Amino acid sequence: MAEQRRIGYRWNLRQLMAQRNLWKTTELLPLLKARGINLSNAQVHRLVTGTPERIPAQTFAALCDILECTPNDLFEPYVQMRAAKTANAPKRPEDLGITPGAPIARRIRVLPPDEDD
Repeated sequence: MAEQRRIGYRWNLRQLMAQRNLWKTTELLPLLKARGINLSNAQVHRLVTGTPERIPAQTFAALCDILECTPNDLFEPYVQMRAAKTANAPKRPEDLGITPGAPIARRIRVLPPDEDD
């Protein structure tokens, strides 16, 4: 089975806003409205403080215009590598040094501590 790949991304809106001296989400609201993007205060707050799962292309383009950045500056994808379920694990117990039918753990006997008189 081939390795499984999971794609993640970093949402850099807050960092880019800070570089442009935009410190509050309310400062972004009129800039978006000037570009025809009408979002509520709560929506802008979630956009800035969280990592959006979906974002309309018009909003994405407006953010790039406001922050004078490229989409790659705002949205940075990366690959998270994950192994497949079988992940090259040994197929036989002997390959792990285990004898079939033999116990893996051994019984031990706990002795009380020696008392010095």
